[in-house]
Amino acid sequence: MSLAVLKSRALSGMQAPEVTVEVHLANGLPAFTIVGLPETEVKEAKDRVRAALQNARFEFPARRITVNLAPADLPKESGRFDLAIALGILAASGQMPGDELDHYEFAGELSLSGELRPVRGALAMSYAMHRAGAADGRRRAIILPEANAAEAALVQDAAVYPATSLLQVCGHFAGPASDGRLARFRGDAPAARIGYPDLAEVKGQAHARRAIEVAAAGGHSMLMVGPPGTGKSMLAARFPGILPPMTEEEALESAAVRSLAGAFSIDHWKARPYRAPHHTASAVALVGGGGNPRPGEISLAHRGVLFLDELPEFDRRVLEVLREPLESGHITISRAGRHADFPARFQLVAAMNPCPCGYAGHASGRCRCTPDQVARYQDKISGPLLDRIDMQVQVAALPQEELMQQSAGEPSGAVAVRVAQAYDRQLKRQGKGNHALGAAEIDTHCRPDAAAEDLLRSAMARLQWSARAYHRVLKLARTIADLTGAANVGQAHVAEAIQYRRALREH
Repeated sequence: MSLAVLKSRALSGMQAPEVTVEVHLANGLPAFTIVGLPETEVKEAKDRVRAALQNARFEFPARRITVNLAPADLPKESGRFDLAIALGILAASGQMPGDELDHYEFAGELSLSGELRPVRGALAMSYAMHRAGAADGRRRAIILPEANAAEAALVQDAAVYPATSLLQVCGHFAGPASDGRLARFRGDAPAARIGYPDLAEVKGQAHARRAIEVAAAGGHSMLMVGPPGTGKSMLAARFPGILPPMTEEEALESAAVRSLAGAFSIDHWKARPYRAPHHTASAVALVGGGGNPRPGEISLAHRGVLFLDELPEFDRRVLEVLREPLESGHITISRAGRHADFPARFQLVAAMNPCPCGYAGHASGRCRCTPDQVARYQDKISGPLLDRIDMQVQVAALPQEELMQQSAGEPSGAVAVRVAQAYDRQLKRQGKGNHALGAAEIDTHCRPDAAAEDLLRSAMARLQWSARAYHRVLKLARTIADLTGAANVGQAHVAEAIQYRRALREH
């Protein structure tokens, strides 16, 4: 047979579309051509495959070899197609039986010696394969490098066969009597090994600790404002440790995004992502992009925490790109010839100083910034972005005597229990966290009592809130009520929620 057809998968945003690898051997002058919109890494497969076949003691056909990667209008990148191309050449030249090839999909980069090297996106590929099989009833298994097996097998019921070399894969297809059949990966689901920093290490700051508990319970975004050294970064780093535990679906979503970027480790299974990009990060680094779009920091923080320290030091145009994903929970990256959608349901935690020197309002009186300088510094954060941040919390400096005498604070475990209980109340009541409530759902689930409504109306008139700010205060009040187990939103809940909107500007 001079034609072999195998299946593999490309990566396009969060999708892993099926790619048909067709290998044809024809008479004529020896040549090796790859078509189907291959990028540079795929074109270089010619040299890797030739060397791998020769070093594995196979004959490289001295014929005209044409490899077609279909569909032709889908860009192909990386070395993931090396294994499929090599097997296609062997099957087309009669050096390997090709009867069972249609039952498998293949992914793996070949070294010159024929060893298999890991590829990124293994989880996305196995998930897409399993979903496609469930839809059309044609279940396939996937053969890929051993280093990717545990990641790909996170998809329940996916048939994953790990291999270490091209020879081992060929032995699998040598015949039913062969002793070299690959064994299906049977690893148990990994246990969560999560080592978050403990909130007990933060001394004092009762107001800020209460604020991050409210933010964690309702999924609210948060901005901490205070002088240097008051514990803003410490609080942010411990924030993932008090969030509700990840469900299987959330863990799979988060792992799939990080797998696309090659940033997933099986040791981080079910651990909430924590991303803290430097303030010099570009808009592309933050939201994703590139000629072949890849996820940015907001997508790598999906189902976790995005911490932006020194918020006013970020380029204003970079910060403005956060406005849409904060509302929608996803980002669409459009290019001239293609677009890609990535999930971005992250929890924003930001920190900043109150003025350029950082000591405005400090008891030491060290600040020498003029009111105009303070205003210009705070104006680096636009009103529309600030309006989308649910909580603005003042983190004050502790007096030296109080700091020296403080005992260890409440541990993360105790706070996490209260947060999980409050979040469970939200799921039972409305099926989602309070931060995700729409306008109609707010009217249904966050309606305040008469006294609370009077207080809220007064605050809205005095502080001149937008409709968005009004709704966010109601959702905050609902979360505070959930933490206390209250069925209705009362005056005390609204009063506390109002205090979380006044640290920086009256929005």
